[in-house]
Amino acid sequence: MKKFIQTLRNIWTIEELRDKILVTLLLLLVYRFGTHIVLPGIDPNKLASFSQKASQGLLGLFDTFAGGAFSNASILGLGIMPYISASIFMQLMTILVPSMQKIQKEGDSGRKKINQWTRYLTAIVTFLQAGTYVAYLTNQNREALIPAYQPYFWISTVVLLTAGTLFVMWLGEKIQDKGLGNGTSIIIMVGILARLPQSLIQEFSAKQVKGGGGLIFFLIEIALLIAIILGLIVLVQGVRKIPVNYAKQIVGNRQFTGARQFLPLKVNAAGVMPIIFAQAIMFLPTLFSFTSFETGKGIARIFADYSNGWYMLIYGVMVIAFTFLYTALIFNPKQVADSLKQSNGFIPGVKPGQPTTDYIGQIMDRITLPGSIFLAIVGILPGIVHRAGVTPQFATFFGGTSLLIMVAVILDTLQQIETHLLMRQYDGLMKSGRIQGRQTSSPVSI
Repeated sequence: MKKFIQTLRNIWTIEELRDKILVTLLLLLVYRFGTHIVLPGIDPNKLASFSQKASQGLLGLFDTFAGGAFSNASILGLGIMPYISASIFMQLMTILVPSMQKIQKEGDSGRKKINQWTRYLTAIVTFLQAGTYVAYLTNQNREALIPAYQPYFWISTVVLLTAGTLFVMWLGEKIQDKGLGNGTSIIIMVGILARLPQSLIQEFSAKQVKGGGGLIFFLIEIALLIAIILGLIVLVQGVRKIPVNYAKQIVGNRQFTGARQFLPLKVNAAGVMPIIFAQAIMFLPTLFSFTSFETGKGIARIFADYSNGWYMLIYGVMVIAFTFLYTALIFNPKQVADSLKQSNGFIPGVKPGQPTTDYIGQIMDRITLPGSIFLAIVGILPGIVHRAGVTPQFATFFGGTSLLIMVAVILDTLQQIETHLLMRQYDGLMKSGRIQGRQTSSPVSI
C-alpha cells in the first residue's frame, strides 16, 4: 500500500504526465455528459420502455460501445462506432490497394490524407446509420415523440447524430494528441465501464431473489469473470520467443563475439480486430430488419440474438478465420527474415533466406491457432453465460469485444504511465517486470 501511494505521488510530480491525465479526464467528462443529453423532439420521461428494448440482445452490445447513449436516445447515440467502421475500411484499403499503400508510405503527409478521407467516410457512414436510427426511434418509441416537433424530427435528428459522432471523433483525436493513451479506445472503454455498476446491481438483484443459492451463483460468476480477465491478460501479453544468434564481427583488428537474443512473436498479433470484423459482419443482416427485431424471421432473427446457437457457431468460425487473415496482413515473415539477415542474425539450425521465412511462418501459424480459438471462445462467451442464466447486460462483460477492449486499453494506458515513470528514473508499476501492451500502430488501435 505504501509503494502504491508513493507511485501515485511520483505520477503527480511529473508535470507532463499530470497534465495528460487531467486533459484526458476532462474530455471524458464532456463525453459522458453528452451521452445523457436527449435528442430534441423526445420526451425523456417516456424513454423507459425504449431504453429497456435498446439495451437487450444485439442492440445491447451496440449500446455498450456507445456507453448507454444509444438507449438514452442521446445526441451522441451512435457513439464512436461509425468512425471505427470507417477506420477499419480505410485500414483494409491501405493493405489491399497498392495506390493507398503508396500514399500511406509518403510519411506524415500521406497519413494526413488518409485521416482526412477517414473523416469524410465517417460522416457518410454516420448519416446513413442516423437515418436507420431515426426509423428505429419512430417505430419503437412513438409514444415518447413530441407531436408538435415531428415535422422537424427526421432532419434535426440526422444532423445532430452526425454532428455528435464527429464531435466524439474530435474528442478521441484530442485525447490522442493532448491526453494519455489512444483516444478512440479510451472512449469505448469508458463507455463500457460506465455500464458495469448498473449491470452488477441488476445481476445481484436477480440472484438475490433466488435466496442463498443465488448469492453463491453470483460469487461464482464474479470469480469466473476474474479468471477470464486474467486469461485475456495472458493472451494480450503472450509471446513466443525464438532464439537468434548474431555472427561474429571483425572491426579493425578486433573480433566481437556475436550475442544471443530472442525474437518475440505475439500469440495474438491481430489484437481485437478479428472480433470487430466479425461483429461488424454479423450486424449486417439485422440492418434489413432494424425496425422490427421482434417480427424478424430466418437469418435476420438468428443474427439479432447473440445467444442463438447458430449465431455463436458462425461468429466463432469467423473470428478464427479473421484472426489468421489479419495476422497474415500485418505480419510478414519474409520481412523479419530479411531484417535478421541484414543484421547478421540467424536462427540456430535454420538456413538464412527462404528456410528462415518458412520457419517463422510455421511458428506464427502454430501460435496463432490456439490464440484464435481462445479469441473465438471469448467472443461467444456472452451468449453462453446468457443462456446459463446471467442477465443480458452483465453477460456482455464476460467476453466479446467489450472485455477484450477493456483489458487491452488498460494495459496500454498503464504501459504509457510506466514509460513516463521509468524515463524519470522512478520505479515502474510492477516489480515482476514491465507491463506489455499491444503496441500497435494501426489506425484503429483498439
